[in-house]
Amino acid sequence: MNNGNTGPKPSVLDDRLPTPLYHQVYLILRNKIQTGEYPFDTVVLSEQETSEKFGVSRITAKRALNELADDGYVKRERGRGTRVIYKSPTPAVKASVEGLLENLLTMGLETDVRLLSFDYVRPDCEVARALQCDDDSEVQRAVRVRSLEGEPFSFLTTYVPEHIGRSFSGDDLASRPLLALLERSGVIVGKAEQTISATLADMEVSAELGLELGSPLLSIQRIVYDQEERPVEFIKGLYRPDRYQYHMILSRVGDEMSRSWSTARD
Repeated sequence: MNNGNTGPKPSVLDDRLPTPLYHQVYLILRNKIQTGEYPFDTVVLSEQETSEKFGVSRITAKRALNELADDGYVKRERGRGTRVIYKSPTPAVKASVEGLLENLLTMGLETDVRLLSFDYVRPDCEVARALQCDDDSEVQRAVRVRSLEGEPFSFLTTYVPEHIGRSFSGDDLASRPLLALLERSGVIVGKAEQTISATLADMEVSAELGLELGSPLLSIQRIVYDQEERPVEFIKGLYRPDRYQYHMILSRVGDEMSRSWSTARD
């Protein structure tokens, strides 16, 4: 007799995408391993279970699991199943909204940076608008990769007005946080305006962060202002979501009829 329970529905894959189905399965399982949903030394789905879960053929499931094994995420042994051998190399870097500028300075001191480029360029429309400068002026542009315990987690592109940028060198930026260099140049930082979204890794970023082309990234754009509300820095940061977490504490504010969530503290 049918009791209405037909078992779990297969995960939905999109056969309209150019990415083959076996690779879509691979990406989903890899993410579960990287985020700890399938932790080290646990047995993951068998070929049959993978086939049923994702609604694909046994051959497709086998190919996805084999690709995970080839990339060092799992080990496949006859009679013992598929076991996770991936260990997350470092705990995720955590940042918070509260005390934003202080947290950014601390992160700069506790992590390592590799300077990829340092030069002066004409700003495009986006940069000119952010720094409130003319598009025929020059701004300092620097590209850096930041790491924790040798594992890269962010790809940072910063723009600074030329008159501020001339106060420090590429060597300075490779060894000290940018906020500290701004303060050394006489800038008194007042506030920052930040936007968080998502994007995909292009060829350069994926190579520098150790990711596959098209991997999802956390995208953060921030404009830092001095106490006169003049922009002194524009940064575009791309972060690995498995190695960087954004943390905030929300409080219920307002009267009984119009309560809402806010990051503001009383």
